[in-house]
Amino acid sequence: MLIRYKKSCEKIAMGLLSFMPLERNIKKLRQTMQDYEENPACQLFMWKKGEDFIGMIGIQTNGPVFTVRHISVMPSYRGEGVGQTMLEKIQEQMEPLEMHALEETRPFIDVYKEKRKAFDR
Repeated sequence: MLIRYKKSCEKIAMGLLSFMPLERNIKKLRQTMQDYEENPACQLFMWKKGEDFIGMIGIQTNGPVFTVRHISVMPSYRGEGVGQTMLEKIQEQMEPLEMHALEETRPFIDVYKEKRKAFDR
């Protein structure tokens, strides 16, 4: 289930964000969290399975598009389609905005878009 980030989940969100290669530095990680908390165009969502948060996705809206800035899944849940499901749910939630990616999220987003194209055929 996709849930909007709350300050009470800050440590969990920081842990999930730290799996992103460019977010391993604690200063950078804190700045990123501050962006999500203070910038209304930036939104962070957590993926909950049962009682545990196992993934997160961060986006930034800009006019008719939204950009996936971050996407991360706990290592023990990788390969189970959690990331793809998060992308599907965020796309549904952000419609009619078009999904874009940053360089570091592009490979994952491209796989999602290819699978979606194949399914739509």
